[in-house]
Amino acid sequence: MRIRPPHTSPRSLALVALTTTAVLLTTTACDGQAASSPSTTSTLSLAIMGTPNSFAPAQLTEGQQAYVWSSLYDTLLLVKDDGDLRPGAAQRWTYSDSGRTLTLTLRTGMKFSSGSPVTAAAVKATLNLIRTSGQNQTQLAAVDSIDAPDDRTVVLKLRNPDASLLHALAGAGGVIADPQTMRTSGSALNPVSSGPYTLDKGATVNGSVYVLKRRDDYWNKQAYPFPTVKIKVISDRAASVNALKAGEINAGSVEAQQLSSLKAAGFTTKRIEATSVATLLLFDRKGEVLKPLGDVRVRKAINMAFDREKMVRLFLKGSGRATEQLYHPLDEGYDPALDHTYPHDPAGAKKLLAEAGYPDGFSVHMPSLYFTKPFEPTISQSLADIGIKVTWDPAPAQQTISALATRKYPMALVIDGLDPVPVQTRDYFSPNGYRNVFASSDPRLTRLLLKANGETDASKAAEVYKQIDAFTVNNAWTAPVFYIGVHWVTKKGIVFRGDGSSTQNSLRQFGLAGQAGG
Repeated sequence: MRIRPPHTSPRSLALVALTTTAVLLTTTACDGQAASSPSTTSTLSLAIMGTPNSFAPAQLTEGQQAYVWSSLYDTLLLVKDDGDLRPGAAQRWTYSDSGRTLTLTLRTGMKFSSGSPVTAAAVKATLNLIRTSGQNQTQLAAVDSIDAPDDRTVVLKLRNPDASLLHALAGAGGVIADPQTMRTSGSALNPVSSGPYTLDKGATVNGSVYVLKRRDDYWNKQAYPFPTVKIKVISDRAASVNALKAGEINAGSVEAQQLSSLKAAGFTTKRIEATSVATLLLFDRKGEVLKPLGDVRVRKAINMAFDREKMVRLFLKGSGRATEQLYHPLDEGYDPALDHTYPHDPAGAKKLLAEAGYPDGFSVHMPSLYFTKPFEPTISQSLADIGIKVTWDPAPAQQTISALATRKYPMALVIDGLDPVPVQTRDYFSPNGYRNVFASSDPRLTRLLLKANGETDASKAAEVYKQIDAFTVNNAWTAPVFYIGVHWVTKKGIVFRGDGSSTQNSLRQFGLAGQAGG
C-alpha cells in the first residue's frame, strides 16, 4: 500500500499561504543567464517558503519546514519517493491482537549526535511527549500506552485499530528525540540530532538560513549524498527565481510562468501535479445551522455550480487540475470515474434546489480567511448563479483555526495538503476528524471506516477506500474543486526524485544525477 505521512490542521494552515502565493502571484524575475560559478554538487542549496516555527519534537509542523526538521530527527518509519512505506529507525514492525498491538524493533548501533545510544526508552519518551502535548497529539490519538521491554523493542497498545498510525510514525508523529534535552528550551532552535544531519549553529540564522552538516555515523547516510545543505527561507517566488539564476541556490519550486526562462538557463524542471487540494467543505450535513445542507440534493447542486476546468485555467495556470474527490490522484483510493460525477450545470443545480424546496435559493455566511480572498469572487459568483448568496465574514489570520473548528460556519473554503488515504479519510470523514467539524456520520460509512481501520491486507483495504470515496462523492459530503501542484527546478547535476506519489518533504527527494536513491 502506498502511503504518505500525515498532516494536522497546523500543517494545512502552514501550507495554504505558500500555495496561494505560488499559484496567484505573477513574478517579475529577470531573464539573465545563470551565474558562471554554480554551487558545487557537494552542497544542496534549497529555497523554502516557510520558516520553521520550532524544532521542539512536540511542535513540529508539516509543509516545507519539514525539509529542515526531518533532517535533524530520525523517524521510526520512512516513505520512499514512490510512496511505499519502508523501515526507518524501526527495522521491522508487526501487528497483533487484531490490530490493537504494534511492536517495533529498532536497528542496532544508532546514536544521537551527542554520542548517546538511540534506545527504545528514547522512542517511548518522545512518543509519550508527542501524544500528550503540542500540536500533533491527534496523530497518536489511538495509542493507549507505550512500553519498552528492552533497548530495541517498543510496544504500542492501541485503544482501537488505526490505519493512519503507521503514516504518523513516518512523519512528525514518529520522530526520535534525546530524552535528556527534548523538554529544554534549546531543543526549539538546536536539538540533539537523531537524524542524518546536525544544525551548524554558527552558520545558521534563524528565520533566514539553516545550514546542515551530514553525520558520518548515521545508519542511512547513503540516502543523503550532500555533505552540506543550505536551506534558505525565501517567501517571494520572484526572489527564488533570481536566486536560482544568480547561483545562490540550486534547487527550489517556482511558478509555471518562469519555467521557460529557467530551462533556457540550463536548469532541470519537474512538475508535480498534485500536492494540495482546494475544497468547499460542507460541514453541516445534518442541517443543524443551515437547514438546506441537510438535503443531499442541495449539496449535489453546490457541486454542480463550479466550472472546475475554468477555475484551473484562471487560478493555476498549469500548476494543477480539476477534481471532485479528496483522495490523492496517485493513491489507492482514488477513482478517476468519480471526477465526472458533477458536471458544471447551473440549470440542473437550480432544479435540484427547487426539488429540495429552495426554488429561490438561500443565503450563507462563510469565513473570509487570509488564503481564501483571491478565490472569493469566483466562488461567490458560481454559487450566486444557482441562487445561493454568500456573505464572507472577515477572520483575522490568528483566528483561522477557530473559524474553521467551530460550528459557527456551516461551510468553508479550505486548501489542505494531500495525505495518504487513511489519513485523509480520518481527518475528513471520521466522526472525530478535525475537518468533520459537525461530527457527521452515516451507518454505511461507519461500517466502511471500521472495516478500513481493521483491514491489514493492502489490496483489500484499497477496495474499501474506493467504496468510501464513492460514498462521500455520491453523497456530496464535500465539494472539492481542484488540486494544486508545484514545479521543482534544480541545477544541472542535481535531481528531484519525487513524482508526487509521496508528499513528504524530505532531503531524500534530492540526489545527484546518475545515482540511485537511498
